[in-house]
Amino acid sequence: MYTPPTHDPQQTFFFNLASSLDTRHPLFILANTIHWDVFEEAFKDLYHPQNGRPCKPIRLMVGLLILKHLRDLSDESVVEQWAENNYYQHFCGNTVFTPEPPCDASELARFRNRIGPQGVELILKESIRVNGKDAQKRDVVVDTTVQEKNITFPTDAKLHRKIIKKCRKIAEHENVDVRQSYTRELKRLALDQRFRNYPRNKGKAKKADRRVKTIAGRLVRELQRKLPAHSRRHDDLALFTAVLAQTKDSKHKIYSLHEPGVQCIAKGKDRVKYEFGNKVSITSTKATGVIVGALSCEMLVLTLQLIGFITTRI
Repeated sequence: MYTPPTHDPQQTFFFNLASSLDTRHPLFILANTIHWDVFEEAFKDLYHPQNGRPCKPIRLMVGLLILKHLRDLSDESVVEQWAENNYYQHFCGNTVFTPEPPCDASELARFRNRIGPQGVELILKESIRVNGKDAQKRDVVVDTTVQEKNITFPTDAKLHRKIIKKCRKIAEHENVDVRQSYTRELKRLALDQRFRNYPRNKGKAKKADRRVKTIAGRLVRELQRKLPAHSRRHDDLALFTAVLAQTKDSKHKIYSLHEPGVQCIAKGKDRVKYEFGNKVSITSTKATGVIVGALSCEMLVLTLQLIGFITTRI
């Protein structure tokens, strides 16, 4: 685990990161208001002192998560902007400017999985404390909205091609020899699938879609036969089988391979009729608008789906 220094490191005589910033900047004020020791004490037990290389500072990772939501950025964007912004670096605990990304963007996802829902709730609790009296109002407003997932517009052709791509990766990783890679045929089918809205191309595109689905099913079944029974890849193959089996009228369809819990939610608006994500309940104070509670309804939806599936089976 990373151990923060007990004293400030010696700076140069010509530059100091904190002294070169505007003390009236919101991020400078917020950095001195948050109790960073709370996160150090809460998350230190999640790291083993003798396993692997030292981890990134906890303040750095928590600071990046806070900046990500404050500025509405992706994991990749907040890491890139951190290397260009002095205030971001001071907010995350840096004492000197570092013109390099602090970590890989994937480490933020691993850190979120490490701290779990309890860690995210602790960050929300600290944000409520920082708002002071504005967060202590008795009147609150509870509303639900759609939290969009980072997925492309789902189509069957896209999902089937992704299944083929993932099956190839699984075969390569598990050292499984497949009978055919279909590389040359898939290139030809990709040409047939283009410009499907033209009347002359509709029949050819539909025929190519059916062929791509057939190829995806062959690769999935071949891997199911050749992989060992105890392989954890069978869970992915079961997901691929469910995608290939679903039809236009199927209920609880799968719209994404990396986010299988995504739901198609009707908005009822002319601008956006449908959104792909999950419902989120937000509780905020009525007068000041400070968010004091947030709950994702994704797990509730999946639970209801599972209950419905079991009921239909019985």
